[in-house]
Amino acid sequence: MRKRAQSPGGANSAKHLNFTPVESLDLNKIHNADELLQAMSKTSFGGRKLGEAADVFYNMVTDPDCFVVMTLSGAMTVAKMGLIICEMIERGMVQAIVSTGALITHGLVENTGMTHFKYDFDVSDKVLYKEGFDRVYDTLEVEKNLDDLNEIVDKVFVEFTPEDTICSRLLSQSIGEYLHKQSQGRGILKSAFENNIPVYIPALTDSELGLDFALYNRRRKLANKKPLNYNPFADLEHFTELIFRQKTTGIFTIGGGVPRNWAQQVAPYLDLIRYRIVDKSKKEKYFDEKSPYWKPYKYGVRICPEPVNWGGLSGCTYSEGVSWGKFVDQKNGGQQAEVLSDATMVWPLLIKGAIERLDKAKKKIKKNFDNEKTLRSLAV
Repeated sequence: MRKRAQSPGGANSAKHLNFTPVESLDLNKIHNADELLQAMSKTSFGGRKLGEAADVFYNMVTDPDCFVVMTLSGAMTVAKMGLIICEMIERGMVQAIVSTGALITHGLVENTGMTHFKYDFDVSDKVLYKEGFDRVYDTLEVEKNLDDLNEIVDKVFVEFTPEDTICSRLLSQSIGEYLHKQSQGRGILKSAFENNIPVYIPALTDSELGLDFALYNRRRKLANKKPLNYNPFADLEHFTELIFRQKTTGIFTIGGGVPRNWAQQVAPYLDLIRYRIVDKSKKEKYFDEKSPYWKPYKYGVRICPEPVNWGGLSGCTYSEGVSWGKFVDQKNGGQQAEVLSDATMVWPLLIKGAIERLDKAKKKIKKNFDNEKTLRSLAV
């Protein structure tokens, strides 16, 4: 029989190799969500991933220098996760949001007092179409909700003129202000406006809100009026300069898609500005960690069921992002955690645990970011 190379053996070997013991999860010792998450971090598989994500998230939101960007995709507001987003905004856990337009649109439906419904799988999609229901897996959006919402957002569009340069951030801000004045309930754009949090929707045209804007411009043209001017690059430059001013950044991602990539590409974009424009003549190497332009995310927490092996960005690892200059690698201080799960199952537990841990530590999140200050100019 082959013998292994000589080693200290057993527990001594584990200590020598800096292995951490796993522990049985004892429900009798657990009294709240935070204690459950901490216990899960000492178990295995998905439970450990979620427990570790709770630790990274706590470190990220309590780092006074860390500017946290939340990216959102998937039907999370249809799935009734909207108030979790509001909670994170209102508790100072995030300082900027990048979202799909659909998620924001369905959130507006809820925020303006309209209702979504459970789907009865015995009813065919053909019947749903005739009866005016739009299906999102097991939940229904009422078509009339979207028609009524169109009338509401038109009241916001009318405040803009063709001389204005409109972007999704300004549009989100204006809708949030309208809701602040007119709506009694909580909502994403309303909470964002009240807490001075910018909301970016990079793929605005890929949503009912974007279609409402397009329809408004068509009506203006039919009335022989100039259409409103929409410039998505205003979002890109605002977000880029905002991140450029930060000392440390973190990202909290639900799902993936355009919001995740749009938020992550800011570090390569800043480095390209330095490399191709500012310092082109100096011939510096591409990634210079001492450069003031290179701004990779130090912290990252991702909740998404997409596996890495399909090759899509939604499932790509943070390690892969390091190769693009989007993240600080863990050996150099980066803290990242990835939970491959349905967000509706683990996101509420993660945030509830973080709230309890903050309350237990009696630690308030104090971050002095003013997103609407005069932005520092890039040296281009």
